[in-house]
Amino acid sequence: MSEVYYLNNIKSPSDIKNYSDEQLLELAQEIRQVLIKTVSSNGGHLASNLGAVELTIAIHKCFDSPNDKIVWDVGHQIYTHKLLTGRYDKFSTLRKEGGISGFSRPDESEHDTFYSGHSSVSISSAYGVACANDIKKHDNYTVAVIGDGSLTGGLVYEALNNAGRSKSKLIIILNDNKMSISQNVGSVARYLAVTRSKKRYVRMKDRMEKFLSKIPFVGVKLANFAFKLKTDLKNLIYKSTMFEDMGIRYMGPIDGHNIEQMCEAMETAKSIEGPVLLHVNTVKGKGYDFAEKSPSLFHGISNFDVDTGEPKNKGVSFGGEFGELMCKMAEKDKRICLITAAMTLGTGLERFSKSFGERFFDVGIAEEHAVTFSSGLSKGGMLPVFAVYSTFLQRCYDQIVHDGALQKQKLVLAIDRAGFVGDDGETHNGLYDVSFLSSIPDITIYSPSTYDEMKIAFGDAFYRSEGVVAVRYPRGGEYEIPEDYTPSLKAYDFYGEESDTLIVTYGRPFGCACGALKILKEQGVDAGVLKLNRIRPIDAGAIDVAMKAKRIFFFEEGVRSGGIGEKLAATLLQNGYKGEYNLTAIEDCFVKQASVPALMAKYGLSREKIAEKIFENKQ
Repeated sequence: MSEVYYLNNIKSPSDIKNYSDEQLLELAQEIRQVLIKTVSSNGGHLASNLGAVELTIAIHKCFDSPNDKIVWDVGHQIYTHKLLTGRYDKFSTLRKEGGISGFSRPDESEHDTFYSGHSSVSISSAYGVACANDIKKHDNYTVAVIGDGSLTGGLVYEALNNAGRSKSKLIIILNDNKMSISQNVGSVARYLAVTRSKKRYVRMKDRMEKFLSKIPFVGVKLANFAFKLKTDLKNLIYKSTMFEDMGIRYMGPIDGHNIEQMCEAMETAKSIEGPVLLHVNTVKGKGYDFAEKSPSLFHGISNFDVDTGEPKNKGVSFGGEFGELMCKMAEKDKRICLITAAMTLGTGLERFSKSFGERFFDVGIAEEHAVTFSSGLSKGGMLPVFAVYSTFLQRCYDQIVHDGALQKQKLVLAIDRAGFVGDDGETHNGLYDVSFLSSIPDITIYSPSTYDEMKIAFGDAFYRSEGVVAVRYPRGGEYEIPEDYTPSLKAYDFYGEESDTLIVTYGRPFGCACGALKILKEQGVDAGVLKLNRIRPIDAGAIDVAMKAKRIFFFEEGVRSGGIGEKLAATLLQNGYKGEYNLTAIEDCFVKQASVPALMAKYGLSREKIAEKIFENKQ
């Protein structure tokens, strides 16, 4: 990597205001080198960030952050923004414990307006800020930066529908790196797109409309005729006026790697009264050949070799095992359908999508629709499986209640990334699904610790459970499973020695609990582990095992409030339990980024912390 010159001298966006066009291009190249080097070491989102380098430079060249608020959708395209807002000296800590986040965080910088991590929210948030500026008579701009993929989320259209009625200084920048929003082709369309993005064109058009409307008797008709003629011509060339139909001025598409052209378009957008949508075309993975050729693989990636593009840490994972299992089960049962919300690769369903295309549905970033759509598939006689990250399932609460459980539809939720996710931090940890799903009547929840248990759980979900069934599993692979442990087909298992001390847990912490038994044995403490395979409803046999123990220690990789640990405690109390009950779970907080092992230790779930907790409470 060549010497870093510009970024060492950039402490705020104002530092690039006077850069020449040549300097900005050199800055863009320097930023790309830093992005590739850092992500190859730390992991993160690479392709989307490489595609947004020039776009971000143009935004900070034209707008005055933090006075002008920039709202990033998802935030996985925000790395250049971090570098231009004085965080280069900390950029090597990206996604590391105690380091800077891979997403935007207001507590990290005044230039980060909102926390970001989930899709399709930027326009709603930005419109709210713009309206607040209107009320307070502030003259600042609000900019929402949103990717084309986020347009598959329904919240976007709710926001556009409302924003289109306003006169707020809201500028929406659509970073289009995949979809063809406007199906325009050819040099004429490109020329007109650039022309319509110039200030003099906008001024001339507005003056002409005002002039025509003032002509006595026929002025208004002439103005309306000219507007209709212009619109018809534009429709003929562009074939898309969706945004303008909603009351939002549309500009573009503009070359998202031409800083000069984008700056001119942004200055024009600032001169227009009311909301504007600036459509820019970018290349995902721009500047790194491997990422340009395989943008999906480099969307979110672990550390990799820069020279080959190959990930350094390959291995079996729950997501990969899930995908293979679904292929095998779908081959035997023609009713099985898979649904995902723009997460085909992330949920391990690439092979399924190719092998069973007619039974695979990627609905885009529309998790709520995915659940209700799955309910419809179920009503039609299919066996739908919605594969979704735990953090994104949070969007679906109403649909699970109303369109799933209430309707008594057979719907399987395959919940990936359950528990700690590590370096993605607060917005992505899957710590809430058990709590909110457990509040819904008639839902069954499985939480396997091993690949074999996951296979058993899905068999139960398909053929031995009714209604809505959730099977949740962690990110990555199996975690510290003892060699002498063999899963059963029961709703619970027991491992260790029968004694007065009982550890109860489920999912990933099971391996840690088993490891704690060895440590306790060395300290002269005997204990056993009650492993819940089906965590809701808890099997009556598991209750009987717990009732016999004098001391129970429950360890849960999820929030304490409404979790299984609390529910077991209530059940035992109702059954007259007189012993000691100790619960370790995630208290009332949002868990920040760190490696999974570090988080397991920090929140008392590692083998050492479990053993320490029990030994400290030894009577």
